[in-house]
Amino acid sequence: MKIEVNGEQRDIAATDLAKALAELGWSELRVATALNGTFVPAAARGDTPLAPGDRLEVLTAMQGG
Repeated sequence: MKIEVNGEQRDIAATDLAKALAELGWSELRVATALNGTFVPAAARGDTPLAPGDRLEVLTAMQGG
C-alpha cells in the first residue's frame, strides 16, 4: 500500500505501524511516531493499523551542540 513517510510517498507491505517500522529499517532505533498527526506510543504500534494514504512521521533524537 502507498503511504507518506516523512513527506515522501512509499509503497510498503506492512499492515500495522510496528511492521512498517521494521520494513523501513527503524525497528531497532528509538524513535517517536505520529500517524496522521497523532502521536502513537511505542506500546501501541503493533495495534495501530495502516491504511492507504496514511501520513507517518518518524523522528529520531539528534545529538549536537
